[in-house]
Amino acid sequence: MHGSSGAFKLLVCTVVPFCLAACAGSRPASQSAAALPAQPALVAVEIQQPPVENIDLTAKPPTDLWQRMRNGFAMPNLTTASAQEKTTWYAARPEYLKRSFERARPFLFAIVEEIEKRGMPTELALLPLVESAYNPKAVSPAQAAGMWQFIPATGKRYNLKQDWWRDERRDVMASTNAALDYLQTLYNQFGDWHLALAAYNWGEGAVQRAIDRAKAKGEPTDYASLKMPAETAGYVPKLQAIKNIVMNPALQSVALPDVPNEPYLATITKNRDIDVSVAAALAEMPVEEFTALNPAHNRPGSPGANNPVIVLPADKVETFKANLEARDKPLSSWQAYLVKAGDKLEQIASKFGIDLSALRSANGIGPRQRVVAGHLLVPRGKEGATELPATLSEPTLENEARMVRTTYTVRKGDTLAGIAAKYKASVADVKAWNTSLGNQVTPGQKLTVETLVVDRAPHASARGGHSGKYAKAKVAPKQAKKTVKVARR
Repeated sequence: MHGSSGAFKLLVCTVVPFCLAACAGSRPASQSAAALPAQPALVAVEIQQPPVENIDLTAKPPTDLWQRMRNGFAMPNLTTASAQEKTTWYAARPEYLKRSFERARPFLFAIVEEIEKRGMPTELALLPLVESAYNPKAVSPAQAAGMWQFIPATGKRYNLKQDWWRDERRDVMASTNAALDYLQTLYNQFGDWHLALAAYNWGEGAVQRAIDRAKAKGEPTDYASLKMPAETAGYVPKLQAIKNIVMNPALQSVALPDVPNEPYLATITKNRDIDVSVAAALAEMPVEEFTALNPAHNRPGSPGANNPVIVLPADKVETFKANLEARDKPLSSWQAYLVKAGDKLEQIASKFGIDLSALRSANGIGPRQRVVAGHLLVPRGKEGATELPATLSEPTLENEARMVRTTYTVRKGDTLAGIAAKYKASVADVKAWNTSLGNQVTPGQKLTVETLVVDRAPHASARGGHSGKYAKAKVAPKQAKKTVKVARR
């Protein structure tokens, strides 16, 4: 009947009497057939059927990943004023959205695939935009890291390895699997995706306590009604806003980048030590592009012993393999060196022929830190090069203390002896810092004083791989010049 536009005849005269007979047979015996009204004559009726189009039973999935995501949207829409406000906010920032989605482009297909395998709503593929703008290297002030923003403890809870070599909170697929595990656990606990998302942001304990308080007062316990911090109250509306834009970008005057519904990435499991720069060269990729796909690395070299995968664009795999086969040089230029008592970084750098700043950078050592124990990465070729170990004793670092001069404004009631005591100094010290100072001070007078400054550890330790950024220096009163040991995170 495919493509047929003709009519067919329905033989009502055959079917209807049978039905009537069945109906009659079901009446009580006391009801006589004579009591039934006369039946009209039955005629054949011609029923017109509209044309039937050919049906393609092998329909292909959409070629556009955005449409595939739309097909999988399954969360109830949040239609609050906050959701509309945030939709307007995002729509007014098309360049921000463009940068974020371009950053996500290599990973989106793999993320959507994993979400669909688990039967979860595909809105979750948009959550990293709320969390990190799809930046795998993002680090929050609370030390949450990666595209899905795991704090260290939760990362460990969901089996994301964090060691000196790498931090899997920044590994896109490892962290995606962990995040989906966590979100599924939260959904199983609360039975509601909006509450699960609130718990992802605020913590499951906090959400459960908010629900319990609302129940005790006879109040609603849905996401929109719960009392929660402003950040959490705005969390799901942000996701809803991005969903609104993806659902109908033209309505919001936003252009989404083209993202094909096909794999972009492939992985290679390695079993040999290899430098990040060498891996990029074998794939014929810029190092920056390679590290964007492999952001979990903390060090410039990676040991083969722990077998982490190398992530490449699918069209670079054969190039990588061919160049690897043809390479006749070592893949790694690093070895592990055990720091000995009395070793100084300057001496180690000279011994292994490496610039001091490069040695610090390779090992995540800040400009005012020194190493007192553990291992360091140093260039191969000297001191009996060995394979890089999967685990090693991380370098123990101490922050250097230094004296700096600051200005103190004399206050009413201050005395010279009191000021000296405040800075753990003697009156003679204060006079030495201020050569024209007599035995008296007056309110408003400016004095030069010396303080001991201990630089705090970097925002992220060598383990986190984010060297170079330091917190504001901590100023302490003058005391004996000594080095203050800083515990590693």
